[in-house]
Amino acid sequence: MTEPHDGDDSTRPLPTVERPAGGVLEMDQSASGSSYEPVHPPGGRTRRFWSGRRIPAAVVALILLGGAGLLLYDVAAVRAGHPAMQWRRSAADDLATRHLDDVWVLAGSALAAALGLWLLLLALTPGLRALLPMNRRRPGVRAGLDRTAAALVLRDRAVQVAGVQSVRVRMGRRRAKVRAFSHFRELDDVRADLDGVLGDAVGELDLARPPGLSVHVRRTAKKG
Repeated sequence: MTEPHDGDDSTRPLPTVERPAGGVLEMDQSASGSSYEPVHPPGGRTRRFWSGRRIPAAVVALILLGGAGLLLYDVAAVRAGHPAMQWRRSAADDLATRHLDDVWVLAGSALAAALGLWLLLLALTPGLRALLPMNRRRPGVRAGLDRTAAALVLRDRAVQVAGVQSVRVRMGRRRAKVRAFSHFRELDDVRADLDGVLGDAVGELDLARPPGLSVHVRRTAKKG
């Protein structure tokens, strides 16, 4: 885990603001933030979990099965000497009279292309974005951690830091964004403690791809 830089980009001091009589004089610094990337451990890349896509696959299968069954029944009825269904005669006549530049033909083609691209996207992407893969300690065994659970762990660790009143954690696959509100202590000191505590917490999560940390601390609003 890389240490946060102590340069000018790590803090954003703001000038002192005076309020009218009866208000409260704010501190010189109202926010402190840091952002850094993790050092990934050596070794092979752990792949993400793939979703079964059961619902889209079931919907597509039912639609294709229903359409194929209805068309097969109509073809068999025509071969047996019965007239074709009204919908097939109307569709055949409509397709024979419409030109390729017709609005409905273009709209139907665009819809079919969009559905095809959506199905290809589902087939080629892993899915399960809310599940973070963990390091593999045993061959043949894979473990994952839900992003909500990981965010709760980081939040619980952050609220234990002295001076932190409340914390909001947004856990992504590549970065964890932490927004903390402090009601006492210097903001740089609070943020430095959060960097250390959260860095250790991210390491203890044992994720295959530890997320980067973005920590910002602000002063809570004071009522006059």
